[in-house]
Amino acid sequence: MNFKNNILETIGNTPLIKLGDIAKDIPGTILAKVETFNPGNSIKDRMGLQMIEDAEARGDLKPGGTIIECTSGNTGMGLAIAAVVKGYSTIFTTSDKTTKSKIDLLKAMGAEVIVCPVNVEPEDPRSYYSVAERLSKEIPNSFWCNQYDNLSNTKANYLTTGPEIWKDTEGKVTHIITGVGTGGTLCGVAKYVKEQNPDVKIWGIDTYGSVFKKYHETGEFDKNEIYPYITEGIGEDILPKNVNFSLIDHFEKVTDKDGALAARELARTEGILLGYSAGSAFAGLRQMKDKLTEDDVVVVIFHDHGSRYTSKIYNDDWMRDRGFINKEITVRELLRKKNSSMFITVEKHHTISEVIDIMKSNNISQIPVMEGGDIVGSITESKLLQFVLHEDEDSKDKSIEDLIGPAFPVIDSKLSSRELSKYITKEVPAVIAKDDLGNLQIVTQFDIIQAL
Repeated sequence: MNFKNNILETIGNTPLIKLGDIAKDIPGTILAKVETFNPGNSIKDRMGLQMIEDAEARGDLKPGGTIIECTSGNTGMGLAIAAVVKGYSTIFTTSDKTTKSKIDLLKAMGAEVIVCPVNVEPEDPRSYYSVAERLSKEIPNSFWCNQYDNLSNTKANYLTTGPEIWKDTEGKVTHIITGVGTGGTLCGVAKYVKEQNPDVKIWGIDTYGSVFKKYHETGEFDKNEIYPYITEGIGEDILPKNVNFSLIDHFEKVTDKDGALAARELARTEGILLGYSAGSAFAGLRQMKDKLTEDDVVVVIFHDHGSRYTSKIYNDDWMRDRGFINKEITVRELLRKKNSSMFITVEKHHTISEVIDIMKSNNISQIPVMEGGDIVGSITESKLLQFVLHEDEDSKDKSIEDLIGPAFPVIDSKLSSRELSKYITKEVPAVIAKDDLGNLQIVTQFDIIQAL
């Protein structure tokens, strides 16, 4: 029978997948090392297991102990999987930049998760580094993995990821590129591959707000380079021991926006749902395509799965709020954002006083007018105001019939907000469309402003 003894035996031996249309303008053969095939859906499973096994071998981690780590989610998942199988407890500190879905997944694996502020110095006692270190000193029989400085991180990729790439490319790989956070992935792979062929180029992807690129090029740790960024999993405001700058030939910075857009593009064009750092890695490769030739064999390491970013880069509202995609949305999306889904109407026989009361109580400025179940016109606050200002008080008891204007246009809810401009004007302040349930709703100028 062919089976694994436990989930840990499924770690590694992830596939190389040739990228298609998305890489058609990039010279050479572009291969993706897709680490989402690991049981925890990320490359961090490799080093999570390695750190634990090395700690066990040294006697730093004993039966019934507690594993502590500062993590943005993926390392925590790798450690949590190994901890479950091996019988350890887990406590993870993370930053408030980490997605809720990642935190929820760690909790699902039995971990305790402590959320710390991201915009503090690493030495600050509130940082997720400092909290993890403090807990490891306070809790008996505990081990702080410290993926940043624990060289088992690099070792895991030296022993597994590097040899896999070398074997699967038959030693023909010319370039390896991926995002650099702790540095263990790229430097472990680089160490092994450069031992086989020193000419293989190693390209690290950095993000704006991180110190890596400038430090690599100048040897200066410039705190002015440090500022908040959105990209998860790459870049640092410290110099982890796992980042061996001598093994990296070049650092390329990628913006938060370009990384997010590239990840979405990979999903749409290649059918590979990946995390933020994967988008950054591909965007960086695209930025450096002029350095490649048709004979090159490029391996891009994609760290983790996109399911952990559904509330961020795969969420259109999140992307719009940060200006990463166009503010334009469909009428259907706009209707979902409305504070009220009530379709308020009046009849031709209603009095002016009644309609004013309806407008006031519902805080609206225009209402469709119905007759026999059909929309026959509209009444607006401006028409009512003009009438009331020029007539006596008793006139409010008159029917609205003489004040009814043209019916608001009924439009297709698939129309974009930009196309609404053809319908909503100074004279036509609203339109009508069907929501997801097929119910009519009114869309006003104010609704558009609120949604955008």
